[in-house]
Amino acid sequence: MHPDLDTGPMEVIGRVNRCAALLQQAEDAPLRRAGLSRAEFDLLGALRRTGHELTPGELARETFSSGAAVTKRVKQLTERGLVERRGDTRDRRVAHVRLTEEGRALVDGILPEQLAYEKAVLSALDDDRQGELSALLGELLSRLEGHMQGLRP
Repeated sequence: MHPDLDTGPMEVIGRVNRCAALLQQAEDAPLRRAGLSRAEFDLLGALRRTGHELTPGELARETFSSGAAVTKRVKQLTERGLVERRGDTRDRRVAHVRLTEEGRALVDGILPEQLAYEKAVLSALDDDRQGELSALLGELLSRLEGHMQGLRP
């Protein structure tokens, strides 16, 4: 309809959105079997990866989530016995979150299966192309995070 307009950006965004929708639809099969959402697994993984307690603010930064989302996930994971919260002795407003033994065992048990699943999802791309895609998406994410206001027309 408008041959004078460059639709390239719509093609890229449309494909990213479609990939995200398909990945969401698949719901990360190993995680689903373990009764975890991707966001919950990311939070558990952040705690496992760092190997120490994190505050909710640190978890938000590690998982690229909002503080409210982290608070909700920590509450759910605490109820399931996968994480523990403890208050800071000096500042009652600060909480520290750590994995329980059950949480650590769950992450360690599901990680190999989740990685195999993700490898299968990306198997259409060789290692070099996966690296290229990861780098390009990383550049896009760093541009978008916190800068969406400046991109609005």
